[in-house]
Amino acid sequence: MRRELARRRLYSGRMRVRDHLLLFLDLIGTALFAAEGATTGVHVHLDLLGVLVVAFLTALGGGIVRDLLLGATPPNAMRDWRYVATALFAGSIVFILRTPIAASGTGWVQVLDAAGLSLFAVAGATKAIEYGIHPLMATMLGGVTAVGGGTLRDVLINQIPNVLKADVYAAAALLGAAVTVTLRKSGVKPPMADMAGIVCCFATRMAAVHFHWNLPIAG
Repeated sequence: MRRELARRRLYSGRMRVRDHLLLFLDLIGTALFAAEGATTGVHVHLDLLGVLVVAFLTALGGGIVRDLLLGATPPNAMRDWRYVATALFAGSIVFILRTPIAASGTGWVQVLDAAGLSLFAVAGATKAIEYGIHPLMATMLGGVTAVGGGTLRDVLINQIPNVLKADVYAAAALLGAAVTVTLRKSGVKPPMADMAGIVCCFATRMAAVHFHWNLPIAG
């Protein structure tokens, strides 16, 4: 009886750690993508409401799509106020600092975007694994989580989505998600597997930007 109780407590503790890790990845990714989306809004001269809407969609759009596909309804972004608050707070900070941001160019936006891409790719794949999804589909959902919000942002401001034209963008997200899924299924501890996926995605995306790597283009 005592052994069974100890086993249950250990299992419960592990589940709490996993939940906290997933929440941490989601919130950090939300802040980064909201800041990146808001910065894009500043560069195309949107007003305060426009900047906040773009920040919200960029930060939470991919996660909402992921949760709907998983059947996790209502989505976390709608159930937990911390997601919306994080997105709006990050967007507001960017708007307040809009003058120096507008003058700074777009170079650092790519760093924010790569960081958010990496965190969301891993968070999406991790949540899919927790729901018992097949590893291949978990990898795909990681990619959807990473690029979904940015796609909605680009459509809203009338640009061709990055996922269709950027240097190794969606491919980097899928790679990071695949690394995380593969390592977790191989028995690697979740924090180590997640960190490996994040680093792999970020490094690949930034290397693609620096060296102008591209996938084959039609035509």
